[in-house]
Parts: sequence; C-alpha cells; structure tokens
Amino acid sequence: MAWYGAKLGLLACFSLIFAIAGRLVKGVSTSGAAAGAIVGFLLLYGAGWGGFLALVAVFAVTWAATRLGYSRKQKLGTAEQRAGRSASQVLANLGVAAGAAVFSAIGFHHEIFLLMMAAALSEAAADTVASEVGQLDDNPRLITTWQPVPAGTDGGVSITGTLAGIAAAGAISLVCFVAQLISLRGLSISMFAASSGMLVDSILGATLERRRMLNNNWVNLLGTLIAALITALIASFLFCFGR
Repeated sequence: MAWYGAKLGLLACFSLIFAIAGRLVKGVSTSGAAAGAIVGFLLLYGAGWGGFLALVAVFAVTWAATRLGYSRKQKLGTAEQRAGRSASQVLANLGVAAGAAVFSAIGFHHEIFLLMMAAALSEAAADTVASEVGQLDDNPRLITTWQPVPAGTDGGVSITGTLAGIAAAGAISLVCFVAQLISLRGLSISMFAASSGMLVDSILGATLERRRMLNNNWVNLLGTLIAALITALIASFLFCFGR
C-alpha cells in the first residue's frame, strides 16, 4: 500500500511539473494549469508514461501552432489570449481523453479505451492546428456552404488548415503507436477518427456555434467525443468479427 501511495505521489509530481511548465510558456492560464495537472495525472494513471508523452506532444504541437503568425492573428482579432487556455478550454479539449484513460485502467475493454484516448488526443491537436493554421489562409470558406468567409469565422475551413490538422492527427496517433499504446491498425483508426471529428467540429461551428446554441468549448468537447465514439464503433466491429 505504501508503494502504491508513493507511485501516486510520483505521478502527481510529474503532472504538477508539466502544468507549471505549461504556465511558464503561457500555453495555459493559472486555472488551465490546474486543469492540465489533473488531466496529466489521469493520463499517467490510466495510460502510463506513453499517455503522458502523448499529452506532452499535443501541448507542444498546439502551442507551436498557436504562436505561428501570432502578430497577424492579433491584427485579425483571432489570436489566442496571451495568458493561455483556461481550465474550461483544457477540459473541453482533453476531458474525453482523460476519461478514456481512466476506463482503460479499470480494465474494461482496455485496448479499445486506449484507442479512444489516442483518437481524442489526436482530434484535439488536429482541431487546434487546423484552426490556427487556417487563420493564416487568405481564402477560408464556410464548410456547410463553401462560401468565402473572414478568417476566424466559426465553421470556416481552408485547404491549408485542413491538411495541417490531418498531419497533426497523424503525428499524435504516431506518438501513441511508438509509445505502444495502440497497434499499427489502431494508428490508422485513430487518425481517421480524429480527422472525422475535426470535420464534424467545423460543421458544429458553422451551424450550432454560429447560432449561439453552443459555445466553442462545447463544440471542442463534442469533437473529441465524436472522434472517440467513431473509434469505439470501428474497434468494436473489428473486435466482434475478428478482423
């Protein structure tokens, strides 16, 4: 029991260090750092060091994308707050992944929940990168009508941003594969589900968010949840039919 307590203490220390680092580089606000520490602990507890590595990769990729062309984004009025993401934003993007990691630790369909976690993390990275890179594109279009819209418009997409998002999904899924959280087949499932969730996120932005029926945090949460559910459906089908 003492060893288990020491293990939990070690996980908490690493999570706290990660949160402090995120605050120091202004990737998250003070509340966001607190939420990040909780998420980091749950990923460490549920998915081990591989899950924590994937979280660090998500943070690094999204932080770099947010800082890309920051001065131009400021002029457009679409730049992320300098204080970093708040607790609600952190939980909206990473809450589903943390939940999946905890369920994987319980042992109920362990491999499927790890794959769901990978897809949710990949979707969070894909959505943020697509949005941040897309804001630098001069020709964004509304995903539902394909009409030109100003940069930063809810539901606005661009070829550059979409490709960057897919690349981000692939990168995080690859980290999960290298960390032996998912299989090679799982890598392709995670990347597909994350990219699909990213597109659904844009559709929700163009419809419900533009009509103020949902805010951005809810849209982000639903995007990661949809990616996780798509993953669960595909993985369950393959599991049931042994393919």
